[in-house]
Amino acid sequence: MKKIIHTSNAPAAIGPYSQAVEANGMLFVSGQVPIDPKTGKVVEGDITIQTEQVMQNINAILEEAGYSFKDVIKSTCLLSDMANFAAMNAVYGTYYSENPPARAAFAVKDLPLNVLVEIETIAVKN
Repeated sequence: MKKIIHTSNAPAAIGPYSQAVEANGMLFVSGQVPIDPKTGKVVEGDITIQTEQVMQNINAILEEAGYSFKDVIKSTCLLSDMANFAAMNAVYGTYYSENPPARAAFAVKDLPLNVLVEIETIAVKN
């Protein structure tokens, strides 16, 4: 049985999708972009600032569903420019100091709202 996860501490979906879906002890967090949930606007700033907001949004969704970053098994990072990889990776790494998840990172032509980064996450209850 699937359960839709929603929190006001992360940006509302900007399309026909859920912030996250839980099924069979797994949590699938939709790609998060650097929108401040308090203002509903993309945070201004470089890749470091935008990645921090994305990770805060992911954290809010994980917490709402009863998970944490320790439960994350896979992430996919989408970047507007691979030149931003090292800076994104530095922020991302602060959230996974031990036993980081599997991950893929790609540069893509465009991201929603012209942001610099989008990250999706899968977590599993241990």
